[in-house]
Amino acid sequence: MLIYGAGGHAKVIFRMLIDAGLAVETVFDDQFSTRLFDRNSISYSSEIFNDKKLIIAIGDNFARRAVAGKVSHGFGQLVHKSALIDSTVRAGQGTVIFQQAIIQTDARIGEHVIINTGAIIEHECELKDFVHVAPRVTICGNVKVDENTLLGAGCIILPNISIGKNCIVGAGSVVTKSISDNTTVAGNPARILTL
Repeated sequence: MLIYGAGGHAKVIFRMLIDAGLAVETVFDDQFSTRLFDRNSISYSSEIFNDKKLIIAIGDNFARRAVAGKVSHGFGQLVHKSALIDSTVRAGQGTVIFQQAIIQTDARIGEHVIINTGAIIEHECELKDFVHVAPRVTICGNVKVDENTLLGAGCIILPNISIGKNCIVGAGSVVTKSISDNTTVAGNPARILTL
């Protein structure tokens, strides 16, 4: 497996791969001086290990999307062995599901989604491409989360809510009603922030 990125998020993905018994062939990063454990990162090249799958190990949704648009390697998936995922769940390429995440019946997860440590995604939820679910988020049943949205650590999304594209939900927030595109909310109950 190949990793693109060499920051904190990449460190966890690197360790997940090693713990799963998978080899990390190389680490790509545009900052040549970056080091990830025992590996120096190198600039991306489509010629290097072009038969291997790649995981984009970048937490920022927009940066992850930009990298996905420029690389030509196929994308892998990574699911930690302690994650509990119902057999009806479908997840797209490039998605990473971390330790102790729980994903329930008929959930649909897009491409390049991050489902972080201890997150809970209940039945019939839909998370579109490039969503980032931070640690300990709880998403109740039948919630829709559109592209590029960040759900901050420990937030709770109540059932039947829709969250638009490019949104940010602040850490610890409780979302009680649907959120339009390009909106930042925080608090309990979550309220729109003017930035």
